[in-house]
Amino acid sequence: MSDTVNASEALRPASGQDPPHTPGASVRPARTKGEPRFPDGPKADPAGSHFERRIRSFQPRRSRVTAGQADALQRLWPAWGFDIDGSRRLDLAEFFGNDHPVVLEIGFGMGEATARMAAADPATNILAVDVHTPGQGNLLNLADRLGLTNVRVGNGDAVILLREMLAPGSLAGLRVYFPDPWPKKRHHKRRLIQPEFLTLAATRLAPGAVLHCATDWEPYAEQMLDVLTAHPDFENTRADGGFAPRPASRPLTRFEGQGLEKGHVVNDVLFRRVPREEQTADRA
Repeated sequence: MSDTVNASEALRPASGQDPPHTPGASVRPARTKGEPRFPDGPKADPAGSHFERRIRSFQPRRSRVTAGQADALQRLWPAWGFDIDGSRRLDLAEFFGNDHPVVLEIGFGMGEATARMAAADPATNILAVDVHTPGQGNLLNLADRLGLTNVRVGNGDAVILLREMLAPGSLAGLRVYFPDPWPKKRHHKRRLIQPEFLTLAATRLAPGAVLHCATDWEPYAEQMLDVLTAHPDFENTRADGGFAPRPASRPLTRFEGQGLEKGHVVNDVLFRRVPREEQTADRA
């Protein structure tokens, strides 16, 4: 793991170039035809056909993996990455090497905001999940350059992670920032924030844990607010029942800043996990 460096320097793009290769760092060997690019790295479909076929809220994207991202995937994936295959229950304390609270982040893009949040709050562990290989490599690279020890990167379907691999009440928070809005009406069923997803997520969130969503697609923001307001396991942290201002803990990303300059409206919703009355009665 590298020495800690200034966060703004580590997160600043270097004119589209990867940082120079340092002595002792691994170099990608030439691949033969048909050989996986990252034999010890993220798999294309980790859960395979072991679970039911259903409508997914995500669509894997293919894009170029830079040399720096590829190097990070090769060096760091075995220690800091994992495939969401549904085959085991994660012991989060063992996984992170401490008993700090764990927040799940679903869909981290290129990982810049995740790295900033991890650096700003080293006493909170971040379980960051995405299916975008360049983003996975970029986040691992940032974590290495910043000397972060509180980030782990998951590859695959977050629903399988929640349902099969996390213990009830094991999460101190859940972040869903700028999920795919699936704007066409016929695709609304693919949106992640749905009653069924919230019911599953609630079982893995500890009482008092906060679900924080943000989107720049206003119709989706309204749906998020409506669905969460109607769900018995969550209550709005806002007394007025509306949207929340962006907390200082959620960094303003480059993409978000560009959208705001174009007049896009970004809405945050923060809801707290509350036990149902019948659940409280059962424990009494």
